Order: sequence, then structure tokens, then C-alpha cells
Amino acid sequence: MSWLSKLFGNSLQEADLSVLNTDVHSHLIPGIDDGSVSLEDSVNLIRGLHDLGYSKLITTPHIMSDFYRNTPEIILKGLDNVREAISAEGIPIEIFAAAEYYCDHDFELKIGKEDLLTFGDRYLLFELSYLNPSDNFDTVTFKMQLEGYKPVLAHPERYPYWYQSFEKYEEIRDKGVLLQINLASISGHYGTVAKRIAERLIDNNLVDLLGSDMHKLSHIDVYKKAIKEPALHKLLNSGRLLNSSL
Repeated sequence: MSWLSKLFGNSLQEADLSVLNTDVHSHLIPGIDDGSVSLEDSVNLIRGLHDLGYSKLITTPHIMSDFYRNTPEIILKGLDNVREAISAEGIPIEIFAAAEYYCDHDFELKIGKEDLLTFGDRYLLFELSYLNPSDNFDTVTFKMQLEGYKPVLAHPERYPYWYQSFEKYEEIRDKGVLLQINLASISGHYGTVAKRIAERLIDNNLVDLLGSDMHKLSHIDVYKKAIKEPALHKLLNSGRLLNSSL
């Protein structure tokens, strides 16, 4: 993305996130994963996202068999509590819930046997280990598609084992798996390599969805840094993002 930086320098205005309308990845339900810790915390996080321009949130708590053993019932009950809290605060924003499923054997067993939490047109968000690729990645994504789901891989720019094999992203996308990058990655929050991979994904028109992956209030400052990045301007102007259609 260096040519954009050279062309515009620091003259770019802050990107307008309101064009996205919807955020598709966050952790805003208190006490059930590594995101919000209280209803008060949730309200503050949501207010921060609203102030950035979002008018609709699809929050996605972790579901991991060996750590965050959330169920649709737990998540939807928590969603009701959050909705009541933001209504009481008068924050004019819609909030819904899906989930961020961890691609493990337990998740594979759920597909086709349990009702999974999706958003939009049966989009199903899932993540991988940061240490090594999932052995069942191909099987899981095929089973999702077989059941009528549209798999969405969360933050592919954060998986180090693909950094030297960019063609893997193209291969995944060619198989119908949508790619969702994190807003914070564009700012360099997860390191320079993740930032570079996010920029390359944008350059190659491989990004389908942009998510905040909001966990804590300090992330707001990270997003404010990201909206000044040329890469984000390019992504928002690409016409490829699905956020605003949700």
C-alpha cells in the first residue's frame, strides 16, 4: 500500500465508517468470553462504536469446546440484557448476535446437527488457531456449504502460518470461503506483518467483510488510527464489502 501513502501522504481525511452501517465481529455480551466484563462495559463499548458511525452491530461471542462453552441460549439471553441496557441509555443502535466458532472437532460435529448462530444470509463466522492450521479446515468448510451456510473466516491476516504462502488466501476464497479482516489490523495493532497481509488482501480484492473485533474500550483509539490509513479508504471505496447489505 506504499504507493497510496506516497500519493496522499497525510492528506487523507478520516474514513467515514458510517458507510459500513454494520459491524460483523465483536465481543459485547458481558462475562461470557474475553470481551466485555460487565453491562456497564458493554454500554461503553457500544457507545464508542456508535460514535464511530456504526448503526447496527452483530456481536459474535466465542464458542470454543475447551474454553468458552457458550450456547445459543446463553448468547441470546445475554443479548437481551445488553439490548435493555443500551435502550435505557438511549443509544440509537441495533444489536444482534451470532457467534465466532472455533474450528475444532466439536464444531465439526455441530454442523448439520445443531442450529448454529449466523448473520445476514446464513453467514457463519469461524476462526482458526493462531499456532497451526486446522486439520479439518477443508472438511468443515465443505460441510458448512453442504448445509447451506456461507463460511466466513475471521481475521485471516492474523494466521502466521500463511504469511509466506499468500496463495493460500486466494485458494480459500476460490472455494467460496469469505474473508473478514479486522479494522485494527489496518492500523498495525497486531504487528507490521499482519498489517501488510491485510493491505495485500485489500489490494487483491479478497476482503468481503470488515469487522471491529471489539473487545475493550482501548480499541476505540486503535480504530481512530485505522480510519486515517490509505488502505481503509481503498477498501471502503472498493464496492466489495458486504457490511452495508446486512
